Amino acid sequence: MKKTVTIKKNHEFARIYKKGKFFAGRYLVIYVLKNRLGVNRLGITVNKKAGKSVRRNRIKRLIRESYRLYEEFIPESYDIIFFARNTE
Repeated sequence: MKKTVTIKKNHEFARIYKKGKFFAGRYLVIYVLKNRLGVNRLGITVNKKAGKSVRRNRIKRLIRESYRLYEEFIPESYDIIFFARNTE
């Protein structure tokens, strides 16, 4: 199992949003940027428009679990941000 670190700082999110590549889908936007740390770093963002805190936290848990299941297929040394879109 690979080691994944969470992204918590606002300036790190901003750098990935600005310099990273993004892949947009109907429900998710994924931002990816190569890093030099040797580990993947994961950030999850859910907008307040997605619902109240219970729903937003459930979305984050589902994203985290999906990432965990596919973690072994993802190459190392990437910063990855999952941005959940409003589905309504």
